Amino acid sequence: MKTILNILKWLLIIVFVLAIGAKFTGNGYLLKGLWASYLHGEKTATITDIRFFDSREIKAGNHIPLLVADSYNQEKLSTTLTRSLEETRSVAFLVLHRDSIVYEQYWDGFSDSSLSNSFSMAKSITTMLTQCAIQDGFIKSWDQKVTDFFPKMKGAYAADLTLRHLSTMTAGLDYNEHYTNPFDITARTYYGSDVLALLLNEVSVVSPPGRYEYQSGATQWLGMVVVKATGKSLADYASEKLWKPLGAKHTARWHLDNESGNELAFCCFNTNARDFARFGMMMINNGKFNGTQILDSSFVAMASQPFVEPYYGHSFWIDDSFGTQVFYQRGILGQYIINVPEKDLVIVRLGHALKENDGSHPKDFKVI
Repeated sequence: MKTILNILKWLLIIVFVLAIGAKFTGNGYLLKGLWASYLHGEKTATITDIRFFDSREIKAGNHIPLLVADSYNQEKLSTTLTRSLEETRSVAFLVLHRDSIVYEQYWDGFSDSSLSNSFSMAKSITTMLTQCAIQDGFIKSWDQKVTDFFPKMKGAYAADLTLRHLSTMTAGLDYNEHYTNPFDITARTYYGSDVLALLLNEVSVVSPPGRYEYQSGATQWLGMVVVKATGKSLADYASEKLWKPLGAKHTARWHLDNESGNELAFCCFNTNARDFARFGMMMINNGKFNGTQILDSSFVAMASQPFVEPYYGHSFWIDDSFGTQVFYQRGILGQYIINVPEKDLVIVRLGHALKENDGSHPKDFKVI
């Protein structure tokens, strides 16, 4: 017994020393990262890690129920699709045709009300909120300069950077998108306690904007512009301009960098499959939901077309390999809201993993 107590005592001392060292070396975010992942048996961020973060509510309003088709769950999924959904540890799969649910399945204890992290599907939501701010007159246009809002932005090409560059991943930032190095800026953006200070102090515009390079820091800058322009938090503005007009059933939550801080605009919008589907329903209906024009139809047309790269538009992924237009939101663990306008089809998939890319799109997306 005495030996066990001694071991525990020295473990506590080691943890304390590491904590102090992390704090004074500016790496305090590592403790949060370790707690939220390795100390809970995970190797990376997870779809349920909101329990380790401060968050802000995106409040729902008057609920508009989704229609359920007479043919609900009558069709069976193909063997190939079923195998892919199981191999990628899916927790939700939802199909809507002509705005009605035709298929729905859940795994791993999840249901139609279970919260799941959107990860980078939130990039599209942040772009939608930027469009709302343009429609409301808080922002002049997609070509307005970022320095109009943050004149202290650093970098030789900061004065050239526009909101369009941020949305289309053509910003030219010195932001290394790396998901396995705990000391890289991606981890600091995710687990850090002051995301705006991180952007202002460590992210510069080092290349002429215009060349595609996927960078979460670009979307975080875009979110900060919306906050600065509207004077509202992203969650509050999302509630007002998107969540309530979309008739969401459940209040959603958005990860924050600290208790009273800023939303992580590049990721971490948490809700369920049915309410996620509302974004797709709005987009395939040219910005309209239940008779209300939420986003201008010209924005939907712009966002769903390639910009610089053939597979990426204004924060939406683009694919034409199926003989029809497909544009979709995507998260790092295989979160999808897939829109097929010609087929009047929206598909939502949530889960713990995705497969490696086949070209510019994950193999599991190709199966869906």
